[in-house]
Amino acid sequence: MSTEKCFANGSATPGPVPKGHIRLYSMRFCPFAQRTRLVLNAKGITYDTVNIHLKDKPDWFLEKNPLGLVPTLETPAGEVIYESPITCEYLDEVYPEKKLLPSSPFAKAQQKMMLEHFSKVTPYFYKIPMGRRNGEDVSGLEAELKEKLAKLNEDLVNKKTKFFGGDSITMIDYMMWPWFERVEAYQVKQFLDGNPELKKWTELMLQDSAVKATMFSPDAHKAFFKTFLDGNPDFDYGL
Repeated sequence: MSTEKCFANGSATPGPVPKGHIRLYSMRFCPFAQRTRLVLNAKGITYDTVNIHLKDKPDWFLEKNPLGLVPTLETPAGEVIYESPITCEYLDEVYPEKKLLPSSPFAKAQQKMMLEHFSKVTPYFYKIPMGRRNGEDVSGLEAELKEKLAKLNEDLVNKKTKFFGGDSITMIDYMMWPWFERVEAYQVKQFLDGNPELKKWTELMLQDSAVKATMFSPDAHKAFFKTFLDGNPDFDYGL
């Protein structure tokens, strides 16, 4: 089964995961869940999706993942895997066709370290628009984000590659992409100016088939993010 509208508390428990499939518990606009959707699509894995109402989670979902977070994967054997980097690495190991992580232990460690650095960047994408909405002075946050984006641009310059893991898309690119897809919604797109290699990377990512298969338009992201900022996220926006 695949659903678009989200399952809230009181909804019926989905049936078992069909043999030969894997199930993704997701939320349509969640950047963390999009990481897993990108990997599923890039690797051509057969999956179904059950979207979850993250403000009113079903009890049966909390039994599967006590943290109540998406993305969460479930196999036909009832095995449950969650946390976006863990789900993505699991998929890369279990479905070895078109490997996204490098085979070299050092190169793999480099990608994980880069992801750890990027985890310190993502909070700015929320703090800046929320601060603006609350009438706060966000100039300090903006300066810090500019500095961090300049460092990402410098990484690409130093690597002399199109993508962060080489001249083709690898796992780290998919781990970072969802926040760049949303730069207009977060009102930070202007900070890509002055970072030509990073801007070029975003343009190349937009040509990728997995990105095209999982993305929403800037207008859809803006509309959803407005409901998020207002404190009443419309998880079913556009349906």
